[in-house]
Amino acid sequence: MTTTDISTERAEEDKRLIMAAYRNLLRTLEGKCDEKDKKNIRAAYELAVDAHKTQRRKSGEPYVLHPIEVARITVDEIGLGPTAVICALLHDVVEDTPVTLEDIRKQFGEKVALIVDGLTKLDSSFNADSPQAENFKKVLTTLTEDVRVVLIKMSDRLHNMRTLGAMPRHKQLKIAAETSYIYAPLAHRLGLYGFKTEFQDLCMKITEPDAYYSVSQKLKETKAARENYIEEFIAPLRTELDDIGVPYRILGRPKSIYSIWNKIKTKKVPFEEIYDLFAVRIIVDVPPKKEKSVCWLVYSTITDIYRPIPERLKDWVTTPKANGYESLHTTIIGPKGRYVEVQIRSERMDEISEKGFAAHWKYKGVNGQPDVFDTWLDSVRDILESGNENATEFINDFKTNLFSEEVFVYTPKGDMKMLPKGATALDFAFSIHTDVGYHATAIKVNNKLVPMGHQLNNGDQVSVTTNKSQKPSEGWLKWVVTGKARSKIRSAMKEERRRRGRDGEEQLRRKFKNMNVDFESAVNTLVKYFNYAHFADLFYAVAEEEINITTVLKKFKAEDGKLVPIPTEKKEEEKKTPVKGSRVLRRFNGTPKLLIGGESSEQYEYSFATCCSPVLGDDIFAYITATAGMKIHRANCANAEHLMANYGYRILKAEWVSGANTEFVANLVITGVDAGRGIIQRLTQEINDLDINIRSFSISGHEGYFEGKIALLVNNTDQLTLAVKSLQNLDNVSTVIREEV
Repeated sequence: MTTTDISTERAEEDKRLIMAAYRNLLRTLEGKCDEKDKKNIRAAYELAVDAHKTQRRKSGEPYVLHPIEVARITVDEIGLGPTAVICALLHDVVEDTPVTLEDIRKQFGEKVALIVDGLTKLDSSFNADSPQAENFKKVLTTLTEDVRVVLIKMSDRLHNMRTLGAMPRHKQLKIAAETSYIYAPLAHRLGLYGFKTEFQDLCMKITEPDAYYSVSQKLKETKAARENYIEEFIAPLRTELDDIGVPYRILGRPKSIYSIWNKIKTKKVPFEEIYDLFAVRIIVDVPPKKEKSVCWLVYSTITDIYRPIPERLKDWVTTPKANGYESLHTTIIGPKGRYVEVQIRSERMDEISEKGFAAHWKYKGVNGQPDVFDTWLDSVRDILESGNENATEFINDFKTNLFSEEVFVYTPKGDMKMLPKGATALDFAFSIHTDVGYHATAIKVNNKLVPMGHQLNNGDQVSVTTNKSQKPSEGWLKWVVTGKARSKIRSAMKEERRRRGRDGEEQLRRKFKNMNVDFESAVNTLVKYFNYAHFADLFYAVAEEEINITTVLKKFKAEDGKLVPIPTEKKEEEKKTPVKGSRVLRRFNGTPKLLIGGESSEQYEYSFATCCSPVLGDDIFAYITATAGMKIHRANCANAEHLMANYGYRILKAEWVSGANTEFVANLVITGVDAGRGIIQRLTQEINDLDINIRSFSISGHEGYFEGKIALLVNNTDQLTLAVKSLQNLDNVSTVIREEV
């Protein structure tokens, strides 16, 4: 077969794949389009196919399959309509092809152009401190204009995560970090539980593959037993539920791999000891007015058969979650003494839990509750209006608005306020009104005076006393957790800083006028001299007398209207000190060899991060810090998500080359039954038998339980794994977990 024949055959195969994907998309749209919609969708499809015709994904398949699948997800898995499909089909054309935003505006109108623009990355973001944060900010600022931008972006990210296998490992880690950092919590906040769960599972598959496949395998092995148990559990319920006389469905499903692994880590128990591995969902089909009473009737029926655990009852039917989620949750003791979580909800509630924000419009006002999404979008607007120029600060403020748990507190008049768990009295003041927060002088919780940083609990009644002369200070940032409060306090501080900066600017103008030098040129010289990010920082420092401008100017002279440094002789030892940066000679010995960015680590100054203590064999990456050279982190380090999501441009691929005769510190936490004397000897003897050195060891026992912390000096992860398994096999030892510092 000739090259031409192969090319022709491949082109024909591409056409078949693309057309099959498009037909699949159209099937999801059946009954949702009029003739005009169908015409526009076809036009968008043809434009996308033509624009992306020369592009391929890393997997080798035609690139246009990606926007087609994103469009299908927006309809099938979120429930959006024809306009969203058009935008999803076109979401990459402006960024990746010669097609312009003006072309799209002319053919499809202003609304489509606005959404596509929101989905297009910033061209200038490479100049920013954090390009990723700038692009997140651009997408998120569209929330209050057209939420479809964010929903399409979520679909885009979900498809990218599903097809991440073709990407290089270091890019997988970056994309997973971004997803875990912002997309998973945003999916939760928008009520897209399916998206959130899949995001978390797919991220875990990349960052902790061993744990992911371990839990996945155990779920497969226990699938038949679980299904039999669920049937045994459901059987006595069916007769009783039939007597209620309303249509219902019962579903049994295992919990997500991520949630099971999280429970293994937090509860420090093995997979076999987690009893609530699955949840049973009972969905009733009743009119909105009967939902609450029927849900409670079902609960009563279940608890007549099985014993409930009272403290595990969660009533989100009476008071929905901040993201609109409504359901009645309880945990009961089923057959054989096993815990089973039961979720009770109506068909309407179930659709909202699956489709989230998109479905809430369909049922707006149906349940008689205030619109939680409108309230949340108001808080997002507050953050946007604070004028926060720093994209990273904006993202961090926004993230605090993506809380998964909330507390319900009340004003003196009995109005309810919903705040994130951990919110403080000062957060409450800002939630009432910005001016109330700015001028808060005293706050009472349940008629008792409390500090402004006092954490609120469910049911608290809060009252705030204000005084117009009160102003926020920088210390207030330590007392708040909500994005609105943090952004408003920062905004007030910046305004005060600008006001004080004007005094410093005036001082400098007088000084430079006397020296006969150009003001702007001299300011730029001093900004560089002090390494300030902005001239406003210099003005403020002068006004606050953080720098003595008279003393500083003695180091400069006026020359041709410019401020010029007076040369000084460097000390001999200063000349020999290597400059800190990414490419300097390492100043320490005994470090294992690495490849960093595909190059030998010999040309870099690097050290191992103490937050995660990498060991030879761990999945690692390199991070270029602002002041401390390069740090090597584990891929599943607790700080990795934040670093990769906000500073991806500082991340470099890192790989082990060798580590002969090199020892690493690995910290283990051991728990078990305190059976009296001898446990210390058994633990240390086991480690000695493995010929591993102990760097430090501490142990404490309490009421029949012990917890020990051991720092081992190991050569690699194989040796560490052997140590963990050997210790786990000892009598009375329950768990052995590698500690994250």
